[in-house]
Amino acid sequence: MTVEYVIDLANTLMATAFWITLPILGISMAVGLCVAIFQAATQIQEASLNFVPKLIGMGVALMIFGPWILDKLSSFTVTLINGLAAGGR
Repeated sequence: MTVEYVIDLANTLMATAFWITLPILGISMAVGLCVAIFQAATQIQEASLNFVPKLIGMGVALMIFGPWILDKLSSFTVTLINGLAAGGR
């Protein structure tokens, strides 16, 4: 196993982690921003009003992007196993 292979593997790992978390975190941030604007406009400062919509948005994001995330993780796992079986070349 060469140093170049390990660096390439770490790079691929970080890129895969970024791409699989991006849809869920992006939707969570967008919902949080909308709820914050609503709370500022109505002066309602209820903690559950901020938490519940984010949770629902993250669940919807997982239902929509779940197959894509699973495909990305599966392809990364296959690539990792094939690379390790080849001796990290």
